[in-house]
Amino acid sequence: MKAVVMTAVGGAEVLQIKPVDEPQITEPHQVKIRIKATGVNPVDTKIRRKGLFYGAVPPAILGCDGAGTVIATGAEVIGFKPGDDVWYCHGGLGRESGNYCEYTVIDSRWLAAKPQSLTFIEAAAAPLVLITAWGALYDRGALQPGQTVLIHAGAGGVGHVAIQLAKLRGARVIATVSSQEKADFVAALGADVTINYKETDYVAAIMQLTDNHGVDLVLDTVGSEVFQSSIYATACFGTLVTLLDPGLVDLAEARLRNLKIGFELMLTPLLRDLSPAREKHIALLNSCKNLIDNNRLKVSVGRIFPLEQVAEAHRLIEEGHCTGKIVLEI
Repeated sequence: MKAVVMTAVGGAEVLQIKPVDEPQITEPHQVKIRIKATGVNPVDTKIRRKGLFYGAVPPAILGCDGAGTVIATGAEVIGFKPGDDVWYCHGGLGRESGNYCEYTVIDSRWLAAKPQSLTFIEAAAAPLVLITAWGALYDRGALQPGQTVLIHAGAGGVGHVAIQLAKLRGARVIATVSSQEKADFVAALGADVTINYKETDYVAAIMQLTDNHGVDLVLDTVGSEVFQSSIYATACFGTLVTLLDPGLVDLAEARLRNLKIGFELMLTPLLRDLSPAREKHIALLNSCKNLIDNNRLKVSVGRIFPLEQVAEAHRLIEEGHCTGKIVLEI
């Protein structure tokens, strides 16, 4: 089959189209999928630049998100049959093969039925960011109706679904963006207030908007500097959740404010083989499927590339400031 192979650790040029052996079902609980599209996530670019998990070394196939059609099943598979359309987050970290390719074989436990209202491209964009935003807001953040949440990079992959999930929970949403175009985009998704961080001191704006109290919950999708400054935008006894390693930061003010600080890494269940947590991910995707098919949750795809232009897709996502998700069509 045709695949994008990470041939070494390095720049986008290490991603090369190569023929590789087509995977086959070897266990009774596995299914074989014809992949129609795969999402490109920041973690893909970080793995390419820094190295694979599990101590693995290249060559490897990247790509955690996928959507496609079941074409064969093992003898003990229940719940899926050839012809079923599925979406999932599996592989691409260094052990199991990822989804920058034409076919994959996956344990049927880690699949969910694709939302009927989504194209394969839209479905491939969604699993990782949906699981991440849900975990950050609902699980780590314990978001409650009536609370105010600050979502950084609201127009990004995680940000744009986090805005919608926060509104579904009945929260007031403030989102940071970098342009008027992105402000309009997130407002259409339900953001109550947008702050252009390039033009406005967002901490000062937050304090003005909240009568100097700060927000109940911050979702940091950016990193160290934003994490540090977000402490001053969080209300006393509030919560600050980050998707990234903040590095060496000064937590004195966070301690004075009695903040709860949380980390959201949706890959933990995959990396640590935590089956109950992965089962929760599947239940979450099924919940999101219902929200999507009932037109209560949307997935935005900013750019679509053919598999052959994967290097360009990686370069674009590394530049940042993407609106929605980037997807490879296979």
